Amino acid sequence: MKHIFLGPLLKLFFRPRIIEGAENIPKEGGAILASNHLAVSDSFFLPLKLSRRVTFPAKIEYFTGKGFKGAFQRWFFAGVGQVPIDRSSASAAQAALDTGVRIVREGKLLGIYPEGTRSPDGRLYKGKVGVAWIALESGAPVIPVAMFGTDKANPIGSKMWRPHPIRIKIGKPLDFSRYAGLSGDRFVLRSITDEIMYALMELSGQEYVDVYAAKAKEVKPEAGKPDAGDADRLPGTKAG
Repeated sequence: MKHIFLGPLLKLFFRPRIIEGAENIPKEGGAILASNHLAVSDSFFLPLKLSRRVTFPAKIEYFTGKGFKGAFQRWFFAGVGQVPIDRSSASAAQAALDTGVRIVREGKLLGIYPEGTRSPDGRLYKGKVGVAWIALESGAPVIPVAMFGTDKANPIGSKMWRPHPIRIKIGKPLDFSRYAGLSGDRFVLRSITDEIMYALMELSGQEYVDVYAAKAKEVKPEAGKPDAGDADRLPGTKAG
């Protein structure tokens, strides 16, 4: 996909480039790439510019389709380095997090979007604590990544991509070893996640909104306020 089928076309029409921080990606060993999420194409352009393979979790529906279309989707998403996750229940969500930990412990790069879904309006939204849990359980560093232009090349709802320059900035690794052994503490997970989101805000220059992106999609912009409940509660964590 990267070198023969898809990569050459993406390079030709979008000319993606890393404008800062390529040296922050380790040459070996597990790490978590925590990125802002503007478009589906984020998962294509980031791996395209890295020499190492990046594995992204993807919703299980991409892997369960029937017929020719379903077979093509399975082949395509597996080919671009995505693994299926089921987010339909708490136990399924935990299994997805466990998969993330396994990928990192195997010495691979795990790509993850702390916002949980694409930004509905280009702003940066509140992060879910799963990224923090994976970081503590795996002991791996979290590397913030900012994508620019993917929402213009691949607007929400569009079926066709449009040529537009794609830029990528990679921040310095964040080390959370000081919290080792505290993956069950809800407040620690929230603190780590907020630190990651602050790093992403500084790297991307996006306006930050202290609301979950999924929640923002359900309400009118003027009604958006910090959510009192935590939709990303993890099994076994302290709720306070």
